[in-house]
Amino acid sequence: MRTTPWFEVREDNVVRPDGVHDVYHHVVSPGSITVVAVDDDDRVAVTRQWIYTHAARQWRLPAGAIDAVDVDPRAAAERELAEETGVRAVRWEPVAQVNGADSFTNHVDHVFLATGLTLGTPSREAAEADMDVHWVPMRKALELVADGGIRHAGSVCGLLAVGIRREATDRW
Repeated sequence: MRTTPWFEVREDNVVRPDGVHDVYHHVVSPGSITVVAVDDDDRVAVTRQWIYTHAARQWRLPAGAIDAVDVDPRAAAERELAEETGVRAVRWEPVAQVNGADSFTNHVDHVFLATGLTLGTPSREAAEADMDVHWVPMRKALELVADGGIRHAGSVCGLLAVGIRREATDRW
């Protein structure tokens, strides 16, 4: 087993469905959060930053790891939204949970809708120094998903879930 500050890589002895003994390699993660923060003008906070593992700047919603100091995923969502964007929200609603790579990891991304927003000053980590925050109309954010401009799984899931809910209730 290899442990890092963010995850563990494990090798488990298993019995496969066909009865054969094998070793299953997988990543164990505390999970992450993604926030669909929508302001009173129906604009969504979308970040843009360099993502090392994809070697490119990417559009995504505010997101981050669930840290040991977080009592639950919502606490992580509140912390990450404030750190990355300076935004605080009055209302929080769970929207979805995303299993991004089931055969590879137990990782779950908890997606929240945040409304009743108050703007403040971000307090980003050093690795987020290149992050920009853009306020994009919800329809434009959904177009970015449809066009492949937003590819982060939690962001895609969150925007689609909120968009579908709005469509169902005619809240456009």
